[in-house]
Amino acid sequence: MHTPNPLLASAGLPLFDQIRAEHVGPAIDQLIAHASAALETVTAPDFPADWNALATTLDTATEALGRAWGAVSHLSSVADTPELRAAFNAALPVVTEFWTRLGADERLYAKYKAVDVQTLNAEQRKAHANALRSFVLSGAELQGAAKERFAAIQERSAALAQKFSENTLDATDRWAYYATAEEMQGIPADVQQAARTAAQAEGKDGFKLTLKIPCYLPVMQFATRSSLREKLYRAYVTRASEQAEGDGQQYDNRPIIEELLALRHEEAQLLGYANFGEVSLVPKMANSPQEVITFLRDLAQRARPYAEKDVQDLRQFAREHLGLSDPQPWDWTFIAEKLKEQRYAFNEQEVKEYFTAPKVLAGLFKIIETLFDVAIVPDQAPVWHPAVQFYALQRNGQTIAQFYLDQPARTGKRGGAWMDDVRSRWQRPDNGQLQTPVAHMVCNFADGVDGQPALLTHDDVITLFHESGHALHHLLTQVTEKDVSGINGVEWDAVELPSQFMENFCWEWDVLRHMTAHVKTGEPLPRALFDKMVAAKNFQAGMQTLRQVEFALFDMLLHTQAAPSGDYLALLQQVRDEVAVLPTTPYNRSTNTFSHIFAGGYAAGYYSYKWAEVLSADAYAAFEETHNPDGSHSRATGQKYLHEILERGGSRSALENFTAFRGRAPQLDALLRHQGMAEPVSA
Repeated sequence: MHTPNPLLASAGLPLFDQIRAEHVGPAIDQLIAHASAALETVTAPDFPADWNALATTLDTATEALGRAWGAVSHLSSVADTPELRAAFNAALPVVTEFWTRLGADERLYAKYKAVDVQTLNAEQRKAHANALRSFVLSGAELQGAAKERFAAIQERSAALAQKFSENTLDATDRWAYYATAEEMQGIPADVQQAARTAAQAEGKDGFKLTLKIPCYLPVMQFATRSSLREKLYRAYVTRASEQAEGDGQQYDNRPIIEELLALRHEEAQLLGYANFGEVSLVPKMANSPQEVITFLRDLAQRARPYAEKDVQDLRQFAREHLGLSDPQPWDWTFIAEKLKEQRYAFNEQEVKEYFTAPKVLAGLFKIIETLFDVAIVPDQAPVWHPAVQFYALQRNGQTIAQFYLDQPARTGKRGGAWMDDVRSRWQRPDNGQLQTPVAHMVCNFADGVDGQPALLTHDDVITLFHESGHALHHLLTQVTEKDVSGINGVEWDAVELPSQFMENFCWEWDVLRHMTAHVKTGEPLPRALFDKMVAAKNFQAGMQTLRQVEFALFDMLLHTQAAPSGDYLALLQQVRDEVAVLPTTPYNRSTNTFSHIFAGGYAAGYYSYKWAEVLSADAYAAFEETHNPDGSHSRATGQKYLHEILERGGSRSALENFTAFRGRAPQLDALLRHQGMAEPVSA
């Protein structure tokens, strides 16, 4: 009996538990054939230039392809296997070629241009305007050899980005060090226990240390042995580079970076722009690379005095309390942790005992339910790993959206945290039914040990809230035109507003006390410990701001001013000389794993994090200004935020959304105040 291909099951949710590597090729070929046929149908001379007719024939076909490919891409990020990787890489050029061909089809472009805008509603008009802009950026106005070359660039760039991602994952996964009990001094008990268990599982002695963040970061923060910190630091900052030890050099990303930069520059030239930075900004809020560079340099200038004071404090503390007169790059995290403990009399480990994953999640859900008038209930769906949870958002008993939550780190899952859409809210033109939105929230937290619930650091809690902000933006939309519903069509430099907005709740006593319970005693977080955390909140805010500015400025300059064949390491050094306050090692190759800009869509867009922080801090200030007398949040402000920002998605410009909520344009003051950089620096 022939079993149907799970990637072709168009109705309902992806069948993640059934999708295998052998399903990928046949499904993608079939879906592309169907979408290609639809493209031929709608571009025929006698096909009407009508929005709904185009959507019924073409959008339904491309959406089915996008959804299936989305499921495959997602699995390659969270459950990578050699077989799936091979299938993904075989299908990638075919998929890229189709989207490139579709975006550059001058017949389709002409059909869209012929649509009578007067027949469209406001949402459709915005989607239509975005579509015309996309055609231009996708090379629809190019002819002949230029058009062919543009298509080749897209295909090659997609393959390179995927290879960059694989090299980063493999370089991280392959490295391990088996430490002795002596070397593990100072490292928290739960981290030691996990490392011991990992070594035993391989039949090895000692403690297995890896470069995954739940292991790497605590070693850098707490290991008393400088030599152990140096070992891990060196391995971490040389991942995927020619500086990696042993056979790690096979994952060197430098050739990929150089080729990607050259291709991006060539793409910009083909489209008639001076550089890729200009291309990147066309659909964003910022008007020009120069505007972004000026914004970043202004922020750096404001943060610099605070950052210099941070370094001065660290050096003095290292000298007086740790006997370190000449701290090295692998010492700073350790010094900072010790200074924080001394200054605020607590450490991350102590705080972590109060944040059990289930309790934190319940607290997050309570805020969402209260502010946005929804209920979050457990739901059923096929999943890719037993640890994955699935939930529905309901309003008045009706399911309005659903989401997957995948929290623990594991082998075969790429690092970091992200939100992605599974499908968008859409009044389907083929059957007239309202399709509800679905999203993924993916994190990489340490797992529970010995039957205990997983413990989250406060940073993990902030990460979870951040990703939930992205998810809410996608899930709470009221827009029914898929290309501008949820996160679709939102300017890239405004897309972090809802995510960074949610982080603010992690610093409120009324919120935190309800989502903490000590792992052993069940006691909530003591107020005194919370007060110390808040006091420590802006610890090194100056240094952290400059670090983000360094990444963002490097990214923008790399895509605007550097010659395509230019030496990116020399440019990075130039940016560091201008911005950084801490020296690094000559062998540091962190650029080689800078996935945001080489494999994650943030090319000439990394500044978005800082840009959106201005928006999110200012938006949150509206909540601070309207607190109820009992300290609770104004429901009216929550509803206004819901209606003017979250529900609108990309159906209006981000600036219009923001102004409708705030009654004015965004201002930098709230961000500087939230980060403790509004007052003069005290000596």
